[in-house]
Amino acid sequence: MSDHSNDEAHTGPIRTPKQLLNAVIFSFVVPVFGIIGLVYYVTSDHKPSAGSVNPEKAVAARIQKVGAVEIRDASRTMKNGEEVYQAQCSACHTTGAAGAPKLADAAAWAPRIKTGYEALLNSALKGKGAMGAQGGGNFEALEIGRAVVYIANSSGGKLAEPKVEAPAASK
Repeated sequence: MSDHSNDEAHTGPIRTPKQLLNAVIFSFVVPVFGIIGLVYYVTSDHKPSAGSVNPEKAVAARIQKVGAVEIRDASRTMKNGEEVYQAQCSACHTTGAAGAPKLADAAAWAPRIKTGYEALLNSALKGKGAMGAQGGGNFEALEIGRAVVYIANSSGGKLAEPKVEAPAASK
């Protein structure tokens, strides 16, 4: 048997269970409060209140009307489908961004073309999936319709281009 007896007293800094409990609490609680204090210090930077930079603009923005009237040139010439496509549609339909079917991809456009012109126009005007609504933008519904026909026909469709409706005859 061994002659080693464990008569020596413990010489570490923690000698009692109470000291152990205090050490555990301080080693976890103090850092948590330190982190909370740092977060508060970083986020409490002086931020100007609303309207303090330019009060006139802030007031005007808060009291503006809900609707607005946009006046367009009624005598401007209507754009054809390719021009509207280049201006409005090409950003997504050339690259296929956000899942948009690419121009001239007959396989991707075939099921869409089968739904017909009205369904395609409705999707373009009101938006579908990741595509935002095109109606009410820079182009009239007829011009968007021409772009729809241009895209569909470039992708294997045989849709007729919409024509300008004649004004109703007055009595």
